[in-house]
Amino acid sequence: MGKEIEKIALERGHTITAKVDADNPKEEFDLSETDVVIEFSVPDSAEENIHYCLDNDMPIVVGTTGWYDALPVLSDICQDRNGALLHATNFSVGVNIFFAINQKLAEMMNGFGDYKAEMEEVHHTQKLDAPSGTGISLAEQILSKIDRYDSWENVKKTETSNSSVLSIESLRLPDVPGTHTIKYASDIDTIEIKHTAHSRKGFALGAVLAAEWLVNKKGVFTMSDVLNF
Repeated sequence: MGKEIEKIALERGHTITAKVDADNPKEEFDLSETDVVIEFSVPDSAEENIHYCLDNDMPIVVGTTGWYDALPVLSDICQDRNGALLHATNFSVGVNIFFAINQKLAEMMNGFGDYKAEMEEVHHTQKLDAPSGTGISLAEQILSKIDRYDSWENVKKTETSNSSVLSIESLRLPDVPGTHTIKYASDIDTIEIKHTAHSRKGFALGAVLAAEWLVNKKGVFTMSDVLNF
């Protein structure tokens, strides 16, 4: 993701002030001229990086998932310090359109109890969290719209603990940028929606667009704000 983001940022006329990783810690750089930070790391590092940016008055766009237990506290810190934090489980424009479709379909399916919902998400073997942040977002949208589901479990549909649980099956395969499928199946037919990423470019472009949007703003935002959904 870092390489894709750098490529797109340079193509759009931006300057890279620092490239931070395990071998090049942020403390080694002069970030005084940095307008915005784009954070794609690992869950254990994300919270620390967000704290650092808020402490140093740097807007931050966060694409890492798996740290959202800390979001309420970090949001409060951001507001208290008049900072800027933009987080998303997925920055792809296509995925965010998919989010909107998922919510609308779930709202429609609430009245049709014969249809049982299930979800599958497939990613590359290097992805550390399961289910994916995108999968969790999709599941939470369904839970908010369909009364017969009250929780989700990261298991196959046949392994859920009861009928009120939405299943999210996670698969990790080589060289898969990300695929999310939602099915509503009855004895008569199946309704299915699916988003397939062909590369990481869409995620990177969305992150750069979010960074451009965040400059000079204050508050806590998501991609819904960037895309005006």
